[in-house]
Amino acid sequence: MTTPLLSVRNLRKSYGALKVTDDVSLDVASGELHAIIGPNGAGKTTLIHQLSGSLPSDSGTVHLAGEDVTPLSMVARVRRGLARSFQITSILDGFSVLENVALAVQARSDSSFRFFRPSAGETALNAEAMTALDRVGLADRAGRRAGSLSHGEKRQLELAVALATNARLLLLDEPLAGTGPEESAILVGLMRALKATHTIVLIEHDMDAVFALADRMSVLVYGRVIASGAPDTVRSDPAVRAAYLGEEEAA
Repeated sequence: MTTPLLSVRNLRKSYGALKVTDDVSLDVASGELHAIIGPNGAGKTTLIHQLSGSLPSDSGTVHLAGEDVTPLSMVARVRRGLARSFQITSILDGFSVLENVALAVQARSDSSFRFFRPSAGETALNAEAMTALDRVGLADRAGRRAGSLSHGEKRQLELAVALATNARLLLLDEPLAGTGPEESAILVGLMRALKATHTIVLIEHDMDAVFALADRMSVLVYGRVIASGAPDTVRSDPAVRAAYLGEEEAA
C-alpha cells in the first residue's frame, strides 16, 4: 500500500472548553488535490495552522512522506517540502514582486541573508524566482512594488513564494477570498495547472471551484471530520447536506 504524502491522525486543538479541532484524521495521496470544506467556525484554518506547524497541537500526529513532523517548527516543515498560503495575503508590500520570491529562494537555500539588502545581484537566485513568477503568470510584474498589485495578483504572488520553497505539498487557505470573477478564474486555472506537479490541500468556500478542482474532499463540522471521499460521494452524503452543503446550495 502506497504511503500517503500527508497523514494526519487524531489531531486536536482546544482553547479551554472550546474544541476547535477534535480528533481529526485524514490522508492525502501524492498528486491529489484534497479540499477541506465546512461552515465558518468549523476549525478549517486552525487545522491548516496545525498542519503547517504555526500552531502546536494538543495531541495527535502529522506525517509527511512517512516522516513524523509533529514536533517540527513551521520553518523545519517548509524545509521538508510543506508550504502554505494565508487566508489574508501575507507579502512584503514594500519589496518588489521579484524580491518577495527571491527571498523565499534565499531562505530555502540557506544563503546569507540581510533583510535590508535583498540580493538583487544574485543571478541564479533571481532566475529561480523568475521561473516561479512565470509559473503563476506574474513574470511581467517582477519589477513592480508588491503593494501595488491587485488583490488577485497578490494571491498569485503568494503561490509563487510557496513554489519557490520547492514545496511538495501546498496548503492553500481560501485563495479565492476577496477576488472578483476574473481573478477567481485565473486562480482556478492556476491551481488546476499546479495539480499536475504538486499535492494540494485546499480550504475554500467557493463550492463551484471546489467541485471543479478536488480529487477528494473532507468535510469539517464543529472541529470533526464528518465525511471524506470523492466529491460526488460527499455531495450526496445526507449528513453533509444537512450540516453544510444544503445551506450552501440554498444560499
